[in-house]
Amino acid sequence: MNRVISSACRGAVEMLPLCISVIPWGILAGSMAVQSGLSFWQSVGMSALVFAGAAQLVALGLSMAGASLFTLLLSVFVITSQHIIYGLTLREFVAGLRARQRLPIGFLLTDELFALSEAKRERARLTPAWLIGAGLTFYLCWNIFSLLGIVMASSLPDLDKYHLDYSIVATFITLIVPMIKNISTLAGVAVSLILSMILSYCQLGSAIIVAGLCGMLTSLIISSALKEQ
Repeated sequence: MNRVISSACRGAVEMLPLCISVIPWGILAGSMAVQSGLSFWQSVGMSALVFAGAAQLVALGLSMAGASLFTLLLSVFVITSQHIIYGLTLREFVAGLRARQRLPIGFLLTDELFALSEAKRERARLTPAWLIGAGLTFYLCWNIFSLLGIVMASSLPDLDKYHLDYSIVATFITLIVPMIKNISTLAGVAVSLILSMILSYCQLGSAIIVAGLCGMLTSLIISSALKEQ
């Protein structure tokens, strides 16, 4: 039991730096929820049940823009589809776990937790307790910061003008850079970055999705070519 608690505490401590970086992100999500017309408890429930920062921001933005339900659902599905890859990557590790461990890990699995778990798995130090400890810490922090944004929305409206969404960029840079370990990955990231800027400048609605798919295709082609050589 002591070993389990110790592992969970280590996971919580290692997740704290990413929890700090997501403070403005959570505040922005909470503020947008109120501005989109959700009640206090609806806003709290969205962060507690959905627990997907990028998906929440996109869903709220589309809702405020008057998008259809189909557009909203399709956009959220595409944005969160990387979790399928995360689950398949961790499948070998979690396959032997009991449902009481698999279910919380699946619910708490985020981009941040996956990135940290991959580094941990490479050192053969990944444990269910570590995953739950790290994921639960991020979950609690996300909801606290979202609640802060919900409360602040009434006294400081239009928090988006403070450009808190820059924290999204900073967070993903922190996650992506350490994962660039070969030429194919670097090329994919570069293509995604350049295309996302160009397509966004051209005001293409699906700029991020197209850029991401092109980046993955580039990585696949270069990786295959290098293996052939």
